[in-house]
Amino acid sequence: MTHLPEPPKPQATPSLAHDGWSNIRPNPAGDRPRIHPTAYVDSSAIVIGNVQIGPRVFVGPCAVIQADETAPSGRVAPIEIGDECNVQDGVIIHALGGSPVSTGPRTSLSHGCVVHGPCQIGQGCFIGFRAVVFNARLADGVFVSAGAMVQGVEVPANRSIPPGVSVLSQEQACRLDKVDPSQRVFVQAVVAANQRLTAGYLRLSAGERRA
Repeated sequence: MTHLPEPPKPQATPSLAHDGWSNIRPNPAGDRPRIHPTAYVDSSAIVIGNVQIGPRVFVGPCAVIQADETAPSGRVAPIEIGDECNVQDGVIIHALGGSPVSTGPRTSLSHGCVVHGPCQIGQGCFIGFRAVVFNARLADGVFVSAGAMVQGVEVPANRSIPPGVSVLSQEQACRLDKVDPSQRVFVQAVVAANQRLTAGYLRLSAGERRA
């Protein structure tokens, strides 16, 4: 009988993750996220550092909220997510060193958008799919459509940015049309849907802990 040679043993793949790290982590400055007990953070989302997540916030799969870059003083500015906001799947929130990010209550950051500080987003805003908001201030009720870019401007309240449009000057920002009634209805529906998801996933998590 012919004996075949034994196949080579597979080599162990070194782990790239720090042992014991979870998806909710401190930053190198020692800041830890503060997450309200009524908020839901998916287990695949990453929340790092000086992050404050308010009541009934939904943070979806693979979102990244990362407050870790320091100012020259060594301080890390906060990322603050207001009550009943939703941070949907694949959203990235980050900031230049020492600069803050904040979102007002009931604001929606939809699939795959990027919000990069310094940035202030008001109450009841909507940031569309794959949109980018950087170094900007958005007043209450601003609607940023899919694929749009907002950079270096202040957008007045209740203005609408069309799909794929780049708003890069203050003159452009001031000429934007007002949000229309259908967009307002859409924003309210998005918030309501994500509030249902928050409550539902929290119930599932509580059931798993009891099991």
